Amino acid sequence: MKKQTAVEWLQEPLEHILTHEQQMQVIGLFQQAKAMEKDQILEAYREGRTDQQSGMEKFHNRSSASYYNQNYGS
Repeated sequence: MKKQTAVEWLQEPLEHILTHEQQMQVIGLFQQAKAMEKDQILEAYREGRTDQQSGMEKFHNRSSASYYNQNYGS
């Protein structure tokens, strides 16, 4: 099941209240915010991975990109 990021959550209601012209003006901002958010999620996963105890082998065997794609999509 794909999780929804905060940026995706914000984008949905705005799409319903903004005019098409306004949506076109902010689409680049949402794309940039999503890219920044993805980088933050990947970095947090990498940092958390290094801090985990060795008893969590299944966690250690996953890459941050694999984690992101599984939970948030590509």
